[in-house]
Amino acid sequence: MTVQLPDPATGDCLAVRSILALVADKWTVLIVVLLGDGPKRFNEIKRMVGGISQRMLTFTLRGLERDGLVTRTVFPTSPQRVEYELTKRGSGLWEAVEPLGLWARTHVNEILKARQQFDQKNLSTGKHPSSASFPSRSARAAVNPYRPTQRSVK
Repeated sequence: MTVQLPDPATGDCLAVRSILALVADKWTVLIVVLLGDGPKRFNEIKRMVGGISQRMLTFTLRGLERDGLVTRTVFPTSPQRVEYELTKRGSGLWEAVEPLGLWARTHVNEILKARQQFDQKNLSTGKHPSSASFPSRSARAAVNPYRPTQRSVK
């Protein structure tokens, strides 16, 4: 049976690809999972995610808000309080990624063990674990309109 694939240059395919790139981003998945149990403040999300810069968290939250997955509520207090919460559409995304998080938590020890065995095997044969087996960082980079890019300054 032959499956006819859509033309990747069409507007629909490009739009879907940009959405999947956002959804597949590691920070997006972590933030959506965290917001799955209710609204959180910016610094609370930052502490819970760990390792994310303030700039990247801001960028990711803005992208999620732009796509209608997260709402940002500003409370008129002093100092100002801002909370982020999943929208109905964002909750639907949470329902899709939560099983992925569960799978990762279930298999984390097995995967860490497999990585260790793989690395030991390749080190003993003189191969560096990150050579040729893995694509370069630039090759892995997905098209993500919300991810900041570095620009050269002239």
